[in-house]
Amino acid sequence: MTTFDCVNPSMLKITEYELLSKLPNPFVFDNGDNVKTKEDWTKRRKEIYKTAIELQYGTQPPCPEFLEVETLYKAKNVCTYLIHTGKKLNPVSFRMQVVLPQVIEGKVPFIVDGDQCWMYHMSEDYLNAALNKGIGWVFFDRTELAHDIVKDSRGNGALYSVYPEYTFGALGAWAWGYSRCVDALEKLDLPIDFDYLTFAGHSRGGKTCALAGALDERAKIVNPNSTCAGACGCYRIHMKGIYESEKEWRSETLKDLLTYFEFWMGPEMKKYEENEKDLPFDTHFLKAMIAPRTLFISESAGDLWANPVGSYQTTIAAKEVFDFLGATDNVFWYFRPGFHFHDVSDVQMLVNVIKHKQTNEKISDRMFVLPFVSPEPAYDWKSPQNN
Repeated sequence: MTTFDCVNPSMLKITEYELLSKLPNPFVFDNGDNVKTKEDWTKRRKEIYKTAIELQYGTQPPCPEFLEVETLYKAKNVCTYLIHTGKKLNPVSFRMQVVLPQVIEGKVPFIVDGDQCWMYHMSEDYLNAALNKGIGWVFFDRTELAHDIVKDSRGNGALYSVYPEYTFGALGAWAWGYSRCVDALEKLDLPIDFDYLTFAGHSRGGKTCALAGALDERAKIVNPNSTCAGACGCYRIHMKGIYESEKEWRSETLKDLLTYFEFWMGPEMKKYEENEKDLPFDTHFLKAMIAPRTLFISESAGDLWANPVGSYQTTIAAKEVFDFLGATDNVFWYFRPGFHFHDVSDVQMLVNVIKHKQTNEKISDRMFVLPFVSPEPAYDWKSPQNN
């Protein structure tokens, strides 16, 4: 471990911290009744879907009528496919690339990542951080399903013409792509260990990853990286801080997000852009929807725009749900030094989580270390068994 790998509580000084309202209790039904059993949680999760998913991201595109996989290129360790899916009379197609480790022994865990449109940051070291540990990659370019242009109007991209009756934004279209990749993998004769299938993504791709992981339970490990507002931060927490010797900066708000990227989100979010305290959910609801599967949140100490304090607060709040479901050991989070990018060390930490689950590899000492002094929890409720 290098000095660069380590964070400490004095690395990020919080200069302003505003909690607009306490985080809402996920264990209370809409009618005021309390969740008491795991069966109750299954019912409550369906209610949460209406807010954490449909209010936040719009009504989601459905499972397709069909899915076919066309092989475009096949070599020993790299394969490229064209996925044809959607409606039979109105199909959509997009590419998927599979990268396998050089050495394959038995079935292989795979990381599904929709950030192929940002391949410039994926160096050989980045890819090898997984491949050299016996973990493969699945890449697709999410922008083939919905465009990603600043202030672009809602509805531009291939998937909108397939499902015009739904209100999903670009994040919903992109998340749909993750699930279609899994559909395709299930059809292919590849050495995939679906028990450790992982979704990952960075920034807007991290938002997409979080949404896809909440929706598709085939994702056994979900790793959103530096999502900023709209997934793993916190709408109700606004903060400013100074990272090491850098200038003071602030976290992204819902209004910031909707000013430039309204087309990512559900259309109903607009009414809350300056009224986040009255949202019927916050991002801990989305994180809790991944329970009892494995959630790994990775952040950067210097990424103030991503609201590191809000991300931490909503992660520990979501952990109450994991605790309730007997999945206490399925929540992981870490901060690394640096700013808003997807680093080799982020992949190394994700691989550590995967190998911990697969082979009981020891969890890194970098896990669970804060780069700031934590405020009091942003919620005043506990999981039912802790009351």
